[in-house]
This record gives sequence, C-alpha cells and structure tokens, in this order.
Amino acid sequence: MDKITKEQYEFALARVEELLPLVDDNIPANDKKALELSVMSNLVIAYEKEHCSVEKPTVSELIVLSLEEKGITKSELARNIGVSPSRISDYISGRSEPTLRLARLLCMELNIPPAAMLRI
Repeated sequence: MDKITKEQYEFALARVEELLPLVDDNIPANDKKALELSVMSNLVIAYEKEHCSVEKPTVSELIVLSLEEKGITKSELARNIGVSPSRISDYISGRSEPTLRLARLLCMELNIPPAAMLRI
C-alpha cells in the first residue's frame, strides 16, 4: 500500500463516520457498505499507526500517574511494598528499574496491569 496522505485519511475518516450507522452485525460481510467500511477503516488505522501512535508509558510515568490516582505518597508506597523511599525515587527518576519481584508488588499495590509495567 502506498503512503496515505492526510487528505486521504480525512476522507476515509469522514466516510467511516458516515458508514458506521449503516453497518451493523446483521449486514453480511460481503455487503457493499460493509466492504467499504472495512477498507476505509483499514486506511484510517494505517495512517494513525504511522502518524498518531502513542508511546507506551514508562515505568516512571506509570508509577507517578498511579500515585496521583490513588492519592498516596512515595513514602507510603515504599512502606507498603517494603523498600526505601529513595528506591521509589530511583524508579521515578529512571535511575533504576524495579526487579521482577518489585515490579509485581508495584503492580499489585498501584493496580497497574503487568503488561503495562513490562511495556508489552
């Protein structure tokens, strides 16, 4: 497939918006509108994958966001998982990465999906 231009992307995106209300699970896969929706969706996905991808959060970002969401401090987190507050600061600053055991504890304590912690 050739590179998709911004104009083609915008056209495909608008067309997807038009087709979505017209295509549901009861429409056969070989229906003209269903096929067009599939093609237009693939164009939108390809363009966004190339131009709008969002990087996965770092371990540091996951910890900081989770601390804010839970409303706890680095010291409280450190106490809850049995490490020093400076160790948490090291993870946040990027000076070090948690071991698998500590990553597991961080995931459990902060409700972080393990796949996110492993950046999968």
